[in-house]
Amino acid sequence: MSFSILKQIGDAQKKKAVVDVRSGDTVKVTQKIKEGNKFRLQTFEGVVIRVDRKESHTARIVVRKVTSGVGVEKSYLIHSPLVEKIEVTKRSKVRRNNLGYLRDRSGKSARLTGKDFDRAAVNDVTVEEVEVVTEETKAEDKAEEKSE
Repeated sequence: MSFSILKQIGDAQKKKAVVDVRSGDTVKVTQKIKEGNKFRLQTFEGVVIRVDRKESHTARIVVRKVTSGVGVEKSYLIHSPLVEKIEVTKRSKVRRNNLGYLRDRSGKSARLTGKDFDRAAVNDVTVEEVEVVTEETKAEDKAEEKSE
């Protein structure tokens, strides 16, 4: 297989609208979880400590939170069909991409300084784009059904 074919396949799997997520953001990630024959939605809220390959179809974020004194980290592929939505709730001022040093800190030393940002501009723009994309995909699905 040539690289161009692989790139086309990867681009076809990419989500059309993705929230601009950066290191230091506090996010709520809603994920589909399969239990038996049913799917349910589970939210995980924490600080993004790392963003990898932001422009790629394999873009990934690592989210960390502390629960009952125990640090929990989860890694999410942004373009995965199991990731329902990512919502930025707070943006912090950071000077690096990998905030791994937060693992060693607790209490006040683990806090990040806040930064003013327009939450609606970050989250709502993508919701409108997603609605447009779903309308387009519905139209494409109908066209495929007619051709079969």
